[in-house]
Amino acid sequence: MNTHQLPVYDKASSLRADGSRNFVHPADVHGRFDRRRKIAFTFLIALLALLPWLEIGGHPSVFLDFEHRSFYLFGATFNAQDAWLVFFLLSGVGFSLIVATALWGRVWCGYACPQTVFLEGLFRPLERLIEGPRNERMRRNAGPTTWDKLWRKGIKHALFLVLAFAVAHIIISYFVSLPRLYRMVLHSPSAHAEAFVWAAALTGLLYLDFFWFREQLCLIICPYGRLQSVLTDRNTLVIGYDAGRGEPRGKATSSGEKRGDCVDCNRCVVVCPTGIDIRNGLQIDCVGCARCIDACDEVMLKLDRPVGLVRYDSQLGLEGQRATFMRPRVYFYGALGLLGVIVMSFALSTSRPFEANLLRLRDAPPFTVDDGRVRNAFEVHLVNKRGSSTVFELHGDGDPRLHFTVSMPRIELSSLQDRRVAVFIDFARGSVHDGEHAHVEVWQDGARVTLLDTPLLGPK
Repeated sequence: MNTHQLPVYDKASSLRADGSRNFVHPADVHGRFDRRRKIAFTFLIALLALLPWLEIGGHPSVFLDFEHRSFYLFGATFNAQDAWLVFFLLSGVGFSLIVATALWGRVWCGYACPQTVFLEGLFRPLERLIEGPRNERMRRNAGPTTWDKLWRKGIKHALFLVLAFAVAHIIISYFVSLPRLYRMVLHSPSAHAEAFVWAAALTGLLYLDFFWFREQLCLIICPYGRLQSVLTDRNTLVIGYDAGRGEPRGKATSSGEKRGDCVDCNRCVVVCPTGIDIRNGLQIDCVGCARCIDACDEVMLKLDRPVGLVRYDSQLGLEGQRATFMRPRVYFYGALGLLGVIVMSFALSTSRPFEANLLRLRDAPPFTVDDGRVRNAFEVHLVNKRGSSTVFELHGDGDPRLHFTVSMPRIELSSLQDRRVAVFIDFARGSVHDGEHAHVEVWQDGARVTLLDTPLLGPK
């Protein structure tokens, strides 16, 4: 059991004592986790930018065309009637995040959250390039207004707007397609007012977020950090400080009383993007970026001391106890995940590359009688849910008592196109009992894919 008492600081990380904003300027840091994050950021930004360009089956790999109720996802094609499948997508993503948090803490926040990816992968590096390292930025911000300060701030904000504009248009390209977006950009904003308003609003929000709000989005708006207390336990892998090894703190040159390995250099604090002191224990402000690990390891190497004073470990491990990876909540999550996979597999297995429904013709009587023959009027509603064109054929089931008249026996439909085809079924009065069923065969590309069933109506 750890008996060392950590000092508690009253000063909040990104807030001053009076509740006002304390703008965080994290210092630069280099190390193994910083390199891994940069690789992850580069991959994710490139993936986001390239997905609208990559085509699968003649359509963008991800294209959410809400205007025409057409959705393309990595070669799969969906329409508005498939909206119920979104439940499995969203619940699957949410459940995966819960499992990842229970096992590895806030790894999502540190390596894959779009807020972190764009802020740390694009905007902050640009800020460092223009305004210099942390101490130089803080000194210039606290000083008087000079030409050097004005031109640096002006260029930074101009480039921030350009980046926000680019990211906003990448996001919009997922909903209108790149060719159409390109045509919109070339025309007057009034020609595509709705898209222009969306682009302007997104640009403004992204600029405000990455210029001003930054870590406050994680601390104030995003509920995920506040959920970690119920998603994690003392066996979860988190970033923490080994108080047993580091306390009591003291300078590297201190003599007399025995000191721990922590030299109280404050390096782990100044590199933190939310300004917290990881030595105070697990906090909701920690986004799991591991910058404090790289910073502390760098200091330990310079002092010829073992690295890992701040490290990835469980709370039990940091206290010198053995952590358990397989535990009741992991089994529980595993069972829920397996159940979700089974239900999703069943749901997807019922999804077909077409829709065909046989309905009574609208605004028509249930049946008509003419010269001893009874006629029932129907329509077949066909939807092609493939990513390419397909040909449908409609045939009667071959019952000799019934005569089928199909207005369009052969129909070619492009991707997600639909068509209503009138079908009339005639039979001699008395040859078919009221309530007997007729069947219409639906063929797709030369193979029968379904048999539509409907009751026939006639005079008593």
